[in-house]
Amino acid sequence: MGFVQDMLTKHREGILYIVCGGFTTLVSWITYALFVWVGLELNVSNILSWFCAVLFAFVVNKWIVFESKSLEKKRVSKELVLFFGARIFTGVLSWVIFPVLIWIGLGQTILGTEGLIAKIIVTIIEIALNWVFSKYMIFTKKVE
Repeated sequence: MGFVQDMLTKHREGILYIVCGGFTTLVSWITYALFVWVGLELNVSNILSWFCAVLFAFVVNKWIVFESKSLEKKRVSKELVLFFGARIFTGVLSWVIFPVLIWIGLGQTILGTEGLIAKIIVTIIEIALNWVFSKYMIFTKKVE
């Protein structure tokens, strides 16, 4: 039990990021599927699902993963601007990559949802980039 406890303690932030990222991914995928199922165009569904996921991700990353509990207006504003700026960058990247993946033939329907393979690939890219931005640029431990 000591090894498991040591690993959980040593890698707590990474584990929480993965878990919260999993929930964020579910928010993205579920909202994407809902938007597609109500008849919205695939790219519109992708953009709206991204927005829903970013709102969820800011809250869980700030409070749970990186434990940035400060409610000081300047700090929260800076985190929010940087977070959304980084997510806009990765979001734009996904909006560019997603239709390309559909165009090259990865728009298959899985679990009744058209384009899900492309959505999964885009999500993997976003998660990796979002970790780097959150860890090293947004929720830093530096006191200002």
